[in-house]
Amino acid sequence: MESLDLATRLRLTIITDEALARPRALLEVVREVLAAGAPTIQLRLKGATARELLEAAQTFKPIVHAAGALFIVNDRVDVALAAGADGVHLGPDDPPVADARAVAASVLGTLANAFIVGYSVDTTSGAVGAEAEGADYLGVGTVWATANKSDAGDVIGIEGLRRVVEAVSIPVVAIGGITPERAKAVAETGACGSAAIGAVMAAPDPGEVVRALLLPFGGAA
Repeated sequence: MESLDLATRLRLTIITDEALARPRALLEVVREVLAAGAPTIQLRLKGATARELLEAAQTFKPIVHAAGALFIVNDRVDVALAAGADGVHLGPDDPPVADARAVAASVLGTLANAFIVGYSVDTTSGAVGAEAEGADYLGVGTVWATANKSDAGDVIGIEGLRRVVEAVSIPVVAIGGITPERAKAVAETGACGSAAIGAVMAAPDPGEVVRALLLPFGGAA
């Protein structure tokens, strides 16, 4: 996928969280955010086995695609490929970007170039390294403190985000404590978009939050 097109699709990524969605079913919340214009869904199921994640991915993918959104699987490149997802999002504890690319090539052949690989970083050196390895985009943070990711790492602040944006040429997505009130500051750094968990998953009206988060990045398509 071309970088400019990908940046547009990544102006908002909704990361799933079953616990925060309760008492509503996760699929119900995802349907609401898709209806509000969320352009990317990242399936993240804490504590799920590979089989459980695959079954969930196989359920969610057609719904996400029917809404015209990208479908990304968190951490598991094998599950992402088996489910026919658009890509995978990796972190420092996951296989390196280059290895994920090799696995995708072995499964998809020439179609592997269309498989999206995102990577989480919180430093400029890590960002430059991930870009060199072939990451398509970067999830950068923690920008503001958050309780929703136990592996979130240190808070880098809005200036830390800006430094990463200036250091790379691939799309940058801000993560960590993202709220509608903070989305404008994210957009002003040059980041292509933001990723949200708690602000959306735990909201009484997830669709309303999605629309507000999209505004600084051009709104819904």
